[in-house]
Amino acid sequence: MHDEARLDDVGAAALAAEALRHVASGQVVGLGTGHAASAFVRALGQRVAGGLDVRGLPTSEATAALAREVGIKLVTPDDIEAIDVAVDGADEVDPHGDLIKGYGGALLREKIVAVLARRFIVLVGGDKLVPVLGSRGRLPVEVAPFAAGPCRRRLEALGYPADPRMAGGSPVITDNGNRLLDCRVGPIADPAALDATLRSIAGVVGTGLFVRMAPTVLVWDGTRCRTLRPQNRN
Repeated sequence: MHDEARLDDVGAAALAAEALRHVASGQVVGLGTGHAASAFVRALGQRVAGGLDVRGLPTSEATAALAREVGIKLVTPDDIEAIDVAVDGADEVDPHGDLIKGYGGALLREKIVAVLARRFIVLVGGDKLVPVLGSRGRLPVEVAPFAAGPCRRRLEALGYPADPRMAGGSPVITDNGNRLLDCRVGPIADPAALDATLRSIAGVVGTGLFVRMAPTVLVWDGTRCRTLRPQNRN
């Protein structure tokens, strides 16, 4: 993929503006984590300052801090029954609109918000489009700290060796108090089946596979935004 299809600040701002077209006063909005999602949160904050009345449900503590900074009122999952629209990024998008997420470490809350949303909008640069999930060789999995070792051994036995995500010589701890394992993967033939298999491991609390969620995927191709048209499954 050409470098111009990578998501720079101009592209992120353009995608955020396009996503804002799907937001209306009175709505609850899921706020994702990462470069594209942060651009959306900032753009939404500008609209709120201009009178738009929305409430936001953030997918990470970092996003919550940004949302407060730009004046967005926040809610928790306990405060609501559903989310009208959620806006987030992705690390891989396949031709069916299935995703891998979690490079930023917020995959569990991101998935909860995506499932609660009536509409799920994904913002990506063209470099995130892949022919098959797993093409970038990495699948994040969130695990309970008590089970980090057993989960790692079980993943390796299944053919997915996993490296604990580290920062400053220590394991990364998610906002949920869990740890992250980055599985080394190749092309994934059946993402839904793999997701089910991994989630059945005792101690696994979430995977980066976001499958059959039918998101609206907005893509920056280096010069303009376009909407991905998902291919039919065989």
